[in-house]
Amino acid sequence: MLRNTIIKTLSIFLIACPLCAGLASCVDEDEFDDTPQGNFEALWRIIDEHYCFFDYKKQQYGLDWNEVHNRYQKQFAPGMTQLQMFEVLANMLSELRDGHVNIYTPFDVARNWAWHEDYPSNFSDTILNIYLRTDYRIASGIRYRVLDDNIGYLRYSSFSSAIGEGNLDEVLTYLAPCHALIIDIRNNSGGLLTYAEQLAARFTNEEILVGYMQHKTGPGHNDFSSMEEQKLKPSNGVRWQKPVAVLTNRSVYSAANEFVKYMKQCPKATIIGDQTGGGAGMPFSSELPCGWSIRFSACPMYDVHQQSTEFGIQPDHQVSLTDEDFARGRDTIIEYARKLLTKK
Repeated sequence: MLRNTIIKTLSIFLIACPLCAGLASCVDEDEFDDTPQGNFEALWRIIDEHYCFFDYKKQQYGLDWNEVHNRYQKQFAPGMTQLQMFEVLANMLSELRDGHVNIYTPFDVARNWAWHEDYPSNFSDTILNIYLRTDYRIASGIRYRVLDDNIGYLRYSSFSSAIGEGNLDEVLTYLAPCHALIIDIRNNSGGLLTYAEQLAARFTNEEILVGYMQHKTGPGHNDFSSMEEQKLKPSNGVRWQKPVAVLTNRSVYSAANEFVKYMKQCPKATIIGDQTGGGAGMPFSSELPCGWSIRFSACPMYDVHQQSTEFGIQPDHQVSLTDEDFARGRDTIIEYARKLLTKK
């Protein structure tokens, strides 16, 4: 039976703000049998009542969750194995086209990675090592050095890697003589929103509006709170006062996507590279009658124009890694950023 369905934050991906705290009280304690049909109905109902992007995705590509129910219901039979049930449930969730939607089982994880798998990577570890060399500095989750043209380079590959205020003070103090800074977050698929905010707070001298957020208030697809402002406060530590370029690709997702959203509003920042992968829903989790965990987007987040960034954020300068540069051991996106920052 599905009992005491409780939605809770998955802090390894994002930290939920107080706005989402009331979500758990909205969850019904419906009961479904631990059968293939019961697990299907439980999953469909949980998503139906608590997923946050139905209207947006209906506008984007015509998603009809009721039609999805009718189509997949026919695929369930009492004698299905767990593997067969998992496959059909995973296929149903793929209709949402959401990287924050998963099923976790002892034998596999259902996932949708089309947000980056269907696009050029625009990133190469081999070429990056040419720029970092072997004598780069490390401060917790950050690798950094000064490039030959006196531009600072900071590589933050995952917001799951902890970074402290003291670390950021040391990094920015060391790079202070540079006339500009590159922050490379390509292939950063997210982590703790706290770390994204900590880093972005080093690039504004005043509190700024960076976006909006809502949370679910009921089971209806349109049951949301009013838009709540997201504000970025300046850090009390060392703050960067010179031009900064943020490098992005399609594998920038979730908390990293939010970081790009924040930096878009910082006065001296420029976004360079490819569109980000998106992931603008705060993820929460629940459980099926069979004991499998599910994760889904429950609190939608928006940019300063109240537009969803679920499917990514466009850069200020669209740049791709070229085959010619790759063959020469050059990173087209880094080189474009260096040239632009030198002009500034």
